[in-house]
Amino acid sequence: MNAQASDIVQNPWFERLARCGHIVSGVLHLLIGYIAIRIALGKGGSADQSGAFRELTSKTGGTLVMWVVMVAFLALAVWRLVEGAVGKRSESKEVSVMDRVKAFSLAVLYFAFAWSAFTFAKGAGKSSSEQNAGLTARAMESGIGKLAIVVVAGVFIGVGGYHCYKGISKKFMKDLKSPGTVEETLGTIGYTAKGLALIGIGVLFIAALFTEDPGKATGMDGALKTLREQAFGTILLVVAGFGIAIYGLYSFVMAKSAKM
Repeated sequence: MNAQASDIVQNPWFERLARCGHIVSGVLHLLIGYIAIRIALGKGGSADQSGAFRELTSKTGGTLVMWVVMVAFLALAVWRLVEGAVGKRSESKEVSVMDRVKAFSLAVLYFAFAWSAFTFAKGAGKSSSEQNAGLTARAMESGIGKLAIVVVAGVFIGVGGYHCYKGISKKFMKDLKSPGTVEETLGTIGYTAKGLALIGIGVLFIAALFTEDPGKATGMDGALKTLREQAFGTILLVVAGFGIAIYGLYSFVMAKSAKM
């Protein structure tokens, strides 16, 4: 099984396709950042993955683009699965438990993005905010469901905290082949901004549980829009939007220079 997995990562064309997944992720984060800034300026939109997909599908050739997005995310998801199983091709060290957990978690995330892209390509895409609120409402109907909400919130807060740590400590530099000053700046800002957004999502899940208001659990869109309700909210949301967009730029760096 490991030999077959290694054959996959040794294929240069598959690697190129997987790197396209980073490019697609970059475009999505740029769109989410743009939508967040637009919301800060008083215009509508959904500052999350579904909002970005909706922006793409609204353009000429948008359906075809979504099929491309789906394939790119599938390739990146499979690559992460293989990475979790046998490690990175560029590294000979034994894969640690933490490395496996991170790789498999990213694989699940990219599979979810691929599925969402598929639904939009088929014309059946739905708002992530509405889906999150609906799932939270159903989960609140049972004790196990409430526990699941706490776990999900903890995952978001934990992953967000790790993103902040990775950005501030510059640990992401180890993921790149030949990082320089530009890559360091983009990664520091991008990882920190995205980490704070993920922490915000987790906090909103906890708030939804304690206030018994599932409408609070609306994912990244809800976390960003909550910023706008605070003092200096417009400025905070603009800054957050730029930070997420910068993470999008860093994704382009990963597409070119990430160790795979």
